[in-house]
Amino acid sequence: MVSLRDIKTRINSTKKTSQITKAMEMVSASKLNRAENNANKFLPYMDKIQEVVASISLGSQDVTHPMLISRPVKKTGYLVITSDRGLAGAYDSSILRRVYNVIQERHKSPDEYVIIAFGRKGRDFFIHRGMNVALEIVGLPDQPAFSDIKAIVKKSVDMFANGAYDELYMYYNHFVSAIQQDVTEKKVLPLTDIAASNKLTSYEFEPSAEEILEVLLPQYAESLIYGALLDGKASEHAARMSAMRTATDNAKELISSLTLSYNRARQAAITQEITEIVGGVAALE
Repeated sequence: MVSLRDIKTRINSTKKTSQITKAMEMVSASKLNRAENNANKFLPYMDKIQEVVASISLGSQDVTHPMLISRPVKKTGYLVITSDRGLAGAYDSSILRRVYNVIQERHKSPDEYVIIAFGRKGRDFFIHRGMNVALEIVGLPDQPAFSDIKAIVKKSVDMFANGAYDELYMYYNHFVSAIQQDVTEKKVLPLTDIAASNKLTSYEFEPSAEEILEVLLPQYAESLIYGALLDGKASEHAARMSAMRTATDNAKELISSLTLSYNRARQAAITQEITEIVGGVAALE
């Protein structure tokens, strides 16, 4: 039978754990607020650059660019955005399970794909399974700036331009709300899914539309990746906040259960002592 001291020790340790998880929940809530603001502030830029790119690429029939043209697919690139740390519930496992299943379905050999891993969790997952990780970046801050990923993002776009792969897909958790994050697949390259803009803005291009596309399209592809990273960071903080809230609630339930067990054991001990005293008095009489 568990002693009163053991139960009391478990209650105290569980209370300390609940204090830690509550503090981590509050920290994640603060980071989520900042990350959500960063993602929302980036949206106007994304809308404008997409509007300009659509105006050039869809408005001029004679304007072409290698990043806008589909080519026979010999190798596929997968850019996967995960976290560096755990304690975020199913945030990482949901993405990694989706990407792993897609690769197993689409490819028969590691020579048919390459992986670009954002985050230590994704990198370790793929390397552990002997999968082809071409680029990796870990240790990103909770509120990343574009300068933090500029080099690897540019290299990812250049790999497509140089023929290292013929298409690039991106996987990340899209932030819907604090309690919902959806695994999202987005085709980054080639840029064949640019939607036409509803705005009736007229542009004049100097020196030419071709030269502007030469500069603008790589920036647009890089912006897609950075926007997904900001979205993924907001989802990560939301998932960690929810996980810590659940852990705190579970700790409180465990404390209540242990307290009830402690009171019952204490009552049984007191009853036993009273019984022994009464029995001793009766023996003396």
